Amino acid sequence: MQPKIPEISVDQPARILTIAGSDSGGGAGIQADIRSITMLGGHALTAITSLTAQNTQGVSAIDVVSPQMVIAQIDAVVTDIGVSAIKIGMIGSGEVAVAVADYLEKIPNIPVVLDPVMVATSGSALADEKTIQAFDRLMYRADLITPNIPELEVLTKQDCSSDASLIAAAQQLARHYDCPILAKGGHGEGEILTDRLVMPDGEVISWQDSRIPTQNTHGTGCSLSSAIATSLGQGLPLKEAITRARQYIRTALEKAPSLGKGHGPIGHTLGISAFDRWFLENN
Repeated sequence: MQPKIPEISVDQPARILTIAGSDSGGGAGIQADIRSITMLGGHALTAITSLTAQNTQGVSAIDVVSPQMVIAQIDAVVTDIGVSAIKIGMIGSGEVAVAVADYLEKIPNIPVVLDPVMVATSGSALADEKTIQAFDRLMYRADLITPNIPELEVLTKQDCSSDASLIAAAQQLARHYDCPILAKGGHGEGEILTDRLVMPDGEVISWQDSRIPTQNTHGTGCSLSSAIATSLGQGLPLKEAITRARQYIRTALEKAPSLGKGHGPIGHTLGISAFDRWFLENN
């Protein structure tokens, strides 16, 4: 049965649903998503897939939420509040991935941004092999997939250490799932960071910036994908949504508050004044 989704008036905030895990340290996951969505003018809806005991140094415990409870959370907000776009992060288990894919197939016209979360910034594993295999159906449903370099290597089983091999792997993924791939360059080397949007037809659109020297990068992938979903839900085209989200993340990285003893969180709220200035100058 197809869920009934309320219409959203143009004078109301975009409703952005994040389906992801909870980070007790507040740097990544649902917590980072809520901050990003809110700072960019959206209303955050949440479906928590897992609880993590986590800080800037690593993940010490994970408790996965049942598929039934995850779907109950999604259906409760979708059918009452409505949804403009969806971001998927840490999915928790293969069973949850299948259940979420089943539900999303009933609402085909809602943009979906899939961040294939597998490893935390600290290096802790966030997805087992069964869960990674279950990503398959979610990737067929996605409108954008945002892997970093290690995730792209896992998904394609290819080495992505060179620019040419990275682009080839992203093109393979984009063709297979008929979905744009944002291949993030944060795990690359060199002073220049390059993110590439690879389209199913092979087109490659690149963004280049100087790398920001900081260890406070916890939650960058979560925040970027939820920021893109917010802009898509607000009606921006894909390229403009990515440009806006990247600038938001860069200002947040520059204003990171240096919390904890490891990889600290980015400054979601601390960089907003600089981001506001950039947005006004470019729109």
